[in-house]
Amino acid sequence: MIGSILLAIGINGFLVPHQLLDGGIIGIALILHYYFDFHAGLWSALLSIPLIIYAWIKDRKQFHGSFYGMIVTAVFIDLLAPFQFSLPIWLSAILGGAICGIGVGLMLRYKTSTGGTDLIAYFIAKATPLNIGFLIALMDGLIVLLGYQTLGLQSVVFSSITILTAGFLASLCYEEF
Repeated sequence: MIGSILLAIGINGFLVPHQLLDGGIIGIALILHYYFDFHAGLWSALLSIPLIIYAWIKDRKQFHGSFYGMIVTAVFIDLLAPFQFSLPIWLSAILGGAICGIGVGLMLRYKTSTGGTDLIAYFIAKATPLNIGFLIALMDGLIVLLGYQTLGLQSVVFSSITILTAGFLASLCYEEF
């Protein structure tokens, strides 16, 4: 629950005011939100359904946490949408990434996730020696590049800062604390 709330605060409070992306499934949902004014939380849940089904097949324990995490995170993202902070873009990128990364790291540490690409990273990290924070940052970076056409270079640069910060802190929270 705490991880989901932190993720929603990081997204709405710091990323949305500057049209920054978190990456992953939530990043795709944010692109849809910025371009079509779709509800980011709802779309992150809908886009996560195939990954949740995969978790059901491969790891039932992870499925339960991911399903719960996906629903709770989606609800908090949409509920907290009106709460935004007016900070400089560079500070929003760093703080938003830090808060999102801590939220994701806590969720993964306690066998839950948003059901998005962090779930893919969990399964890859479990099967390989690759670091989960690195995997999250890599996948998120690809999503941020997808947002270039819609959001422009400034958003891509600051979103990259966001995902690097988030990936580092997700890894730290998942593995160290």
